[in-house]
Amino acid sequence: MSRLVVVSNRVAAPGVAAPGGLAVGLLAALKERGGMWFGWSGKSVKEPSGAVHEQTEGDIRYVTLDLNKRDVDGYYNGFANRTLWPLLHFRLDLVDYDRGTRETYRQVNALFAEKLAPLLREDDIVWIHDYHLIPLASLLRERGIGCRIGFFLHVPMPSADLLQAMPDHLRLFSSLYAYDLVGFQTQRDADRFQSYVRLFAGGRVLPDGMLEAPGGRRFRAAAFPIGIDTAHIERQAKAGASKPAVRDLRNSLRDRQLAIGVDRLDYSKGLPERFLGFERYLQRHPDQRGSLTYLQIAPVSRGDVTEYRQLRGQLEQIAGHINGGFAAPDWTPLRYVNQNFAHATLTGFYRAAAVGLVTPLRDGMNLVAKEYVASQDPENPGVLVLSLLAGAADELKQALLVNPHDLDGVADAIATAATMPLRKRVERWQAMMEHLRTYDINHWRQSYLQALENG
Repeated sequence: MSRLVVVSNRVAAPGVAAPGGLAVGLLAALKERGGMWFGWSGKSVKEPSGAVHEQTEGDIRYVTLDLNKRDVDGYYNGFANRTLWPLLHFRLDLVDYDRGTRETYRQVNALFAEKLAPLLREDDIVWIHDYHLIPLASLLRERGIGCRIGFFLHVPMPSADLLQAMPDHLRLFSSLYAYDLVGFQTQRDADRFQSYVRLFAGGRVLPDGMLEAPGGRRFRAAAFPIGIDTAHIERQAKAGASKPAVRDLRNSLRDRQLAIGVDRLDYSKGLPERFLGFERYLQRHPDQRGSLTYLQIAPVSRGDVTEYRQLRGQLEQIAGHINGGFAAPDWTPLRYVNQNFAHATLTGFYRAAAVGLVTPLRDGMNLVAKEYVASQDPENPGVLVLSLLAGAADELKQALLVNPHDLDGVADAIATAATMPLRKRVERWQAMMEHLRTYDINHWRQSYLQALENG
C-alpha cells in the first residue's frame, strides 16, 4: 500500500485536540497506511518564512512550516480569505482584487512545494486540501514530482462566469490541470468546474467525469460529499445530555421548545436573513409566540476583518430589535451568543433542540446539518430546516428545505418544524440517519483515495 501524504493549510499536530471531523477522517487514513501530514504551523514569525518543524507519532510524520507576518497577511488573511473565500461563495461584491496578495499566495505555495518536494517518494499518494493550496500540484510537477496527486475543494465551486471575473483567473484555476483527481462536495460543483474548463480554460469534457487540458493531459473531476463520524456523534450527543451546560439550558427553557443555530460568524452563513426569518415567524404565527426559544451560537472568527465586525454589529442590532418587539417578562425569543462551546456540549445542545436551523446563503457542505441529525434522540427526534444552497441539501432530502432569502418560507418552515407530529419526525429522521451511517467520514476518505489510486 502506497504511503499517504496529506497537505493542508493547517495540520492537526499530535497532542492538540483537532477541531472537526475532517482531522479525524484524515488521521484515520494516515494511521491505516502510515504517512505524513504537511502544512503551515499556524505561527506568524518575525524571521523569514520557511523554518520546518517535525514531530513523529507512530507511523505518522507531522511536518510544519513557519510563515512570517507579511506572508500570513498576503497568503492567508489576504488572497485566501479576502479574494478566494468570497469568490468561491458567489460574493463578487466582496472580492478584494489586490495583485500583491495574489503574488504572495503564489510565493507561499511555491515555498510549500520547495519544502515538500524533497520529502516525497515516487510511489506516494499525495492528497492536497482546499482553496489555500490550489496551485500546489503544478508547482510540485515543475520540481519533477510524478506521483499521483489529488485535490479536494471543501467550499463551493461557483459558476464559470463568476470565476472568470477574477483577473488572471486562468493562471490560478488551470493549475488544477496538474492533479490526477479533483474532488468536490456535490455533483453541481463538479459540473460547474467542467463548464469553466470548457468555456474559459481551453479544455475538453470527456465521458465519465474525465477532462482534457489544452496540452492533452487527462484528469478526473468528481463529487465526493464529505461525511461526519456518525457513530461518534451519536454517542457524544447521548452522553452530552447529562452535561451541566446542557441541563442548565434545558431548565432555562421552562418546557418551551428550542430552535438552535450554530455557525461561525461569517457572511456566507446567512445569519441576518435567518434572524429576519425568525422575526417573520413570530409575526406570521402569533399562536406560537412564547412556545419556542431560538438560540444562535456564532463564535467570532476573523474578528479583525471589517466585514466581520460590521456583521457582528448588524446581528446585535437585529437581535435587540426582535427581543424589544416580542419578548415577555419571562421569555426572550432570541438568545444570541458569540461564545465557543466544546463539541461534546454542542452535540448535547443539538439533541435538546426540537428545530435545527441551518440556512447558509452558500455552503460547500455544512456539517452542522449532519451533526444535528446524528445527535437526535431516536424516540423523539427534532426537525432540520435546511438551506437549498448548502451542499448537504443534496443528501438530506427529508429536511424542510428552504430558500434562505425567502423570509416567509423560512418562517413557515420553522412553524411546520415546531408542530410536526412525532410519526412524521421519526420517519424523516430515520431516512436521513440511514444515509449518514452509510456515507460517513470513513466512506468519504476511502472512496476518494480509491478513485485517486485507481485513476
